Amino acid sequence: MGNVNLKQLDRMQSGKGFIAALDQSGGSTPKALAQYGVQESSFSNDEEMYTLVHEMRTRIIKSHSFDSKYILGAILFENTMDRKIDGQWTADFLWEKKNIVPFLKVDKGLADPANGVQLMKPIPDLDQLLTRAVDRNIFGTKMRSVIKEANATGIREIVEQQFAVGKQIFKKGLVPIIEPEVDIYSADKEKSEQILKEEILKQLNALDKDVKVMLKLSIPTVNNFYKELMADSHVVRVVALSGGYSREEANQKLSENHGLIASFSRALSEGLTAGQSDDEFNAVLGPTITAIYEASIT
Repeated sequence: MGNVNLKQLDRMQSGKGFIAALDQSGGSTPKALAQYGVQESSFSNDEEMYTLVHEMRTRIIKSHSFDSKYILGAILFENTMDRKIDGQWTADFLWEKKNIVPFLKVDKGLADPANGVQLMKPIPDLDQLLTRAVDRNIFGTKMRSVIKEANATGIREIVEQQFAVGKQIFKKGLVPIIEPEVDIYSADKEKSEQILKEEILKQLNALDKDVKVMLKLSIPTVNNFYKELMADSHVVRVVALSGGYSREEANQKLSENHGLIASFSRALSEGLTAGQSDDEFNAVLGPTITAIYEASIT
């Protein structure tokens, strides 16, 4: 198993709850801040922007609603991993104070569309990043690519790329979340999911016995379509992204898929703003977390 933290692995495999995705980064950061009520005029450079983002994430993480009773793991981006909460590295705070398993987003965004998909851009300094992640007590990673059309060549390339990088990540002692998202607005979403499942099964069957991965997928058009993937011995957990559905709709669809748990980002922070008092903030976050949890444990 390499250096994987077995306590954290057990929690991810058998715990009840969902994963909080706190990893919007780069281009989506100003948008995430704007939704939180912090306008671009409030910061004049990246450092100030990331400090404001860290304050937002710290507020979410430190909230008493952000509790391991509901939340199994949290996905961070690099800048959050390199910052502290109450004097502790964010990942250590999550695990030691909250019993929540820390993940790191490692991709550098999407390449231009080709063959109906967007592969990941190259990740040139991945090895160094993974070394730092291990030093910071990160458990696993996340990387996203996107499927727009049911193009067999494109989907095969996406899955091959995800697993190739995933194996490199596992060798460093981290558990990769493999995320080939199917665009929920795609005209042939169901067909894409059929091809995707076949390609994932092919890759899983080729893995060495001890390799562990997680899968992060769009909620399938056909309910319980991914149950074979959940049953595979290599798969720690299958989690779902909200993908642009409203929180209500995402929760509804999720609850119809047994064993599929949430890994929501936008749907988690919906309705939270900087101007809220702590009581107001928790009055929004608390019921949000409970509702996503309820949909995840079906």
